[in-house]
Amino acid sequence: MPGTAEGPDPLSGDRDALARLLRAGPFHAALRAAIAARGLPLHRVRHRLAARGIKLGVTSLSYWQQGARRPRRPESLKAVRALEEILELPAGSLVRLLSPVAGPAGPARPAARSYRALLEVGAAVEELLGGLELPADGGLHTLGHHERVRIGPLRELRARDSQHVVRAHRDGVDRYLAVHHGDPGCDPSRVRVRARENCRTGRVRWHREAGVVVAELLFDARLRSGDTYVFGYGFEDGTGGVSSEYLRGFSYAGGQYVLQVGFDEAALPVRCVRFRQAGPGAPRTGLADLTANGPHRSVHLVDQGVRRGILGIGWDWV
Repeated sequence: MPGTAEGPDPLSGDRDALARLLRAGPFHAALRAAIAARGLPLHRVRHRLAARGIKLGVTSLSYWQQGARRPRRPESLKAVRALEEILELPAGSLVRLLSPVAGPAGPARPAARSYRALLEVGAAVEELLGGLELPADGGLHTLGHHERVRIGPLRELRARDSQHVVRAHRDGVDRYLAVHHGDPGCDPSRVRVRARENCRTGRVRWHREAGVVVAELLFDARLRSGDTYVFGYGFEDGTGGVSSEYLRGFSYAGGQYVLQVGFDEAALPVRCVRFRQAGPGAPRTGLADLTANGPHRSVHLVDQGVRRGILGIGWDWV
């Protein structure tokens, strides 16, 4: 009797790709493939999560499936387990991909120095960053960073401004996290974040005891891997006590760094010295005297290719 030949299942390729991603990751690609396989728009996924008592915005879902953010907090992991049910996936298949050892190794990249290894208040910084649920590696490589620090008439850290040039090393990067650590006595709730060219201020968090502010700077574009971007931002402080140094920690080796410290004419130091450190409490090396002269009463250092660790300038008042 006549019959018809059954052709290949047009969805089998998608299912095979999803199965491979659920085995090997990465998490964001597996989530994106699972959502596509179910044919659910993100707002429908959000409604189904809400029906289970889980509040998660479409923006967060979008960031998760793009790899711009990664679920970390307990409530976020609860949402991931609910997504496994909603998307009809094997239990634990997405959560497993969030393990530090899951997924392909990817391109070789040196591990970042933790904030604890770079700052005395590193634990407070990591606590604030964890609350923002962003990857430790923000997906950006610094090509150039020019930082200007202003010391006020009461010898206080009045403000600092940054001009930053970066290159994305993964797709979907659309923000930068800036960290400000005030001098002893700093009131972080009174520190003001100023987003300047090509960015705007997002979430701002602070740790009162540590005198730390973490600010999210949102770009005006979503970067693809290899894209470069220039943006500027600053912090207005003036809430701390007498300042005697300014230093910056570098998690990765990178591009050029320029630090310029300017002093009010009513508060000129008697000596300025540049230095390098491997970490907090480590011996200071590369010491070199700097002279604050000229109408701008400033000193500076330039490092053409920074290494992981700390660079800074210290000064004496008497």
